Amino acid sequence: MGRGQELYNRAKEMIPGGTQLLSKRPEMWLPDLWPAYYSRAKGCEVWDLDENHYYDMSIMGVGANVLGYAFDEVDQAAKKAVDSSCMCTLNAPEEVELAETLLKLHPWADMVRYAKAGGEAMSMAARIARAYTGKDIVLVCGYHGWHDWYLSANLVKGDPLADVHLKGLKPSGVPRGLAGSNLIFHYNDIEEFERLVSEHEGEIAAVIMEPIRNHAPKPGYLEKIRAITREKQIVLAFDEITAGFRLCAGGSHLVFGIEPDMAVFGKAMTNGYPLSAVIGRKDVMEAAQDTFISSTFWTERIAFAAAVASVGCFQKYRVDGHLKKIGEKVKKGWEQLAEETGVKIQITGILPLSHFEFEYENPLAYKTYFIQEMLAEGFLAINGFYASFAHTEEIVGKYLTAVGNVFGKIEEINRKGGNIADYLKGAVCHAGFERLN
Repeated sequence: MGRGQELYNRAKEMIPGGTQLLSKRPEMWLPDLWPAYYSRAKGCEVWDLDENHYYDMSIMGVGANVLGYAFDEVDQAAKKAVDSSCMCTLNAPEEVELAETLLKLHPWADMVRYAKAGGEAMSMAARIARAYTGKDIVLVCGYHGWHDWYLSANLVKGDPLADVHLKGLKPSGVPRGLAGSNLIFHYNDIEEFERLVSEHEGEIAAVIMEPIRNHAPKPGYLEKIRAITREKQIVLAFDEITAGFRLCAGGSHLVFGIEPDMAVFGKAMTNGYPLSAVIGRKDVMEAAQDTFISSTFWTERIAFAAAVASVGCFQKYRVDGHLKKIGEKVKKGWEQLAEETGVKIQITGILPLSHFEFEYENPLAYKTYFIQEMLAEGFLAINGFYASFAHTEEIVGKYLTAVGNVFGKIEEINRKGGNIADYLKGAVCHAGFERLN
């Protein structure tokens, strides 16, 4: 057991769940063996507490570091902000500079409000939409955070969020009175969406959805939703926290040519610094003044400076083109290696954010074995890949060589009739939210 796992075991005694983020729990990837903590990172390279070196071919800071870790131009802007004081009685001028940048990228929008995390920005968007319309019900498609307005979907019978994010998200602590205020519809299912709109005619405040996640929208899907929401005077809010700035400098909705009433950004916008933004049409956004939305640390300077620099780098280096090229190379590599070795996988996702699932009985055991063996090869690698500007074709080549080696081991185990679970050095990884003991 390395120093990282030893520290994680101590953390679980003091921090409920061990970490602040479900996606960073070692149990989600490789129980008892995942390094857990880093000492430093640069580009797409990571060093753990034992100074073991890895290439990060997994989720790159849970999707936040699209330019790569410790990107010089962004960090220099942040350091300058630190030297000028990150907090003051007065406001940071970068708030206005970033607002002007975001509105220039999105000509349909007129105003901007900021938060720190993506989840709280989504909560802000839901509040603004309800304040603007005076209605309560929100139709939701996708993953939008941990707050009451979203998790309340699981107050009704069944596990509605299991199909759109994770299974087993218990709404403990969420007021029962919120049941029915948040209704789930599934991506690309326009009939289901139309049925919900019809059933709750005149009661819907907003439609909040990711314009794209694992699959591209069917022809006419987003256009139909836009037409219906406009006709019914329902606020359409796009969650661009995951997809934003990956398909283009701005939101993915710009690629599809659909103009929402609000859009929410985070993650990629700042390359790892904590800042999120809600942009929207003036009439909708001004409703923020009719409800109390305010927080001290939404005004700190460092993340604003980093975001301005980060967006500038996206444009200057045409990062979206690089992400597409690297993502395509990885996806095609998976396909080719699976065909060559005979390993059965199903690949989904968009090029900058691709995933694959093992098509065997007990797929979690196969996933755990893959992560285990890739770690031994020197890669933080899961069954998904978030492309970054730091990933070069040379690094991707090394990664695919390692994938081929591990796929070969898997096929050899299968050919001999072995049980993949017998080759694990620890427990099988978790698939959803599970309480840690």
